[in-house]
Amino acid sequence: MESIIREVCEDFGVTLSEFNGESNHVHLLVEYPPKAELSRLINSLKGVTSRLLRKEFPALATHYWRAKVLWSPSYYAGSAGGASLESVRRYIEGQSRPA
Repeated sequence: MESIIREVCEDFGVTLSEFNGESNHVHLLVEYPPKAELSRLINSLKGVTSRLLRKEFPALATHYWRAKVLWSPSYYAGSAGGASLESVRRYIEGQSRPA
């Protein structure tokens, strides 16, 4: 999943700084230029990872057969604003890796 996400980020001119999460969600720390449309990036990340992971791991396709999607339509995006980049990075590193 991480390599797929890195490729999509590169296509958008975005840098993936950190990748981690839980079994049911991921945390991404990305650096993106102001011209990048965050909603388009996230939609692409979800669409490409869903398609490629379900293709590589057929059990995912059967598990989500009714919805035919891997991700929920929602997402959370926050700015690191007042927090240091290092503290955000430590938080993400402290998460479990997605299974």
